[in-house]
Amino acid sequence: MNVFTNDVPPEPAAVRLREVASEVSKKYLVTGGAGYVGSVVARHLLEAGHRVTVLDDLSTGFREAVPEGAEFTEGRVQDAARWLDPSYDGVLHFAAFSQVGESVAHPERYWSNNVGGSMALLDAMRAAEVRTLVFSSTAATYGEPETTPITESAPTAPTSPYGASKLAVDHMISGEAAAHGLAAVSLRYFNVAGAYGECGERHDPESHLIPLVLQVALGRRAHISVYGEDYPTPDGTCVRDYIHVADLAEAHLLALEAAAPGEHLVCNLGNGSGFSVREVIETVREVTGHPVPELAAERRPGDPAVLVASAQAARKRLGWRPSRTDLAGIVSDAWDFARARAGA
Repeated sequence: MNVFTNDVPPEPAAVRLREVASEVSKKYLVTGGAGYVGSVVARHLLEAGHRVTVLDDLSTGFREAVPEGAEFTEGRVQDAARWLDPSYDGVLHFAAFSQVGESVAHPERYWSNNVGGSMALLDAMRAAEVRTLVFSSTAATYGEPETTPITESAPTAPTSPYGASKLAVDHMISGEAAAHGLAAVSLRYFNVAGAYGECGERHDPESHLIPLVLQVALGRRAHISVYGEDYPTPDGTCVRDYIHVADLAEAHLLALEAAAPGEHLVCNLGNGSGFSVREVIETVREVTGHPVPELAAERRPGDPAVLVASAQAARKRLGWRPSRTDLAGIVSDAWDFARARAGA
């Protein structure tokens, strides 16, 4: 049940990456590179022949997730000035807290880490004359959208301190680009899923649908709660846009090539198609061969019926085409990672 689809047929981003790949190895700092998305991006950078330094305080990341071949420095992004120097060609910034519920309970942590850390990073980049930045932003900057698919021109009205902190950093980056010539791209993700090699999704506590349903399939959770079955969607459950983490990583490498001095480019990243909660559950059943008991629950406040991205800007400006758009493939990769971690 693809609720929305783009008319342009997908073309693997790897094709575009080969077209723009430089023969000269570059050096990049990846903040938060021991986390889910950061570790996959670090691995893609290494595979493209670049040199990578991962900076992570391991508060939410995992040392074993840092790919072999990357230099690892344990530390906070607030202290990036201690390691950043003119030998770096750019920074990819993933070091942020990202739990919506936690941000509501402890907003001060999000302002301090996400906003304060990013400000310190921009100061360090300016001082070291490192002038290229790719920022891990989020669809949470939009809040509850008025229309879907969501474009970059949609109003930004975040409903949590997490989303607000990311939007604040986007504003900071725009000012830095205009005033000091920073070449910057912010990539606003929707629902990232899947795995890439030994790098996959793991949070504590877990809050994302696909790994939660996989926990039920593994027998580590009794059931999956379905929050609302009366939404105005084909099967009554919420519809979300899922993007494979490897497609996401390819977008980051393309963003490095597309970044232009003095410009702050903002691009949404998603498949442009939506899958419902029930469709995800049924796909997990099919992929794993395990039962997944459901429990109906009340709607959660603030849950929009449909969240789907328009990725036309990323297609046009980055030359990005997601190639891993099949939900069963996304779930299968996540399942392989979950089973490997569980020793199954």
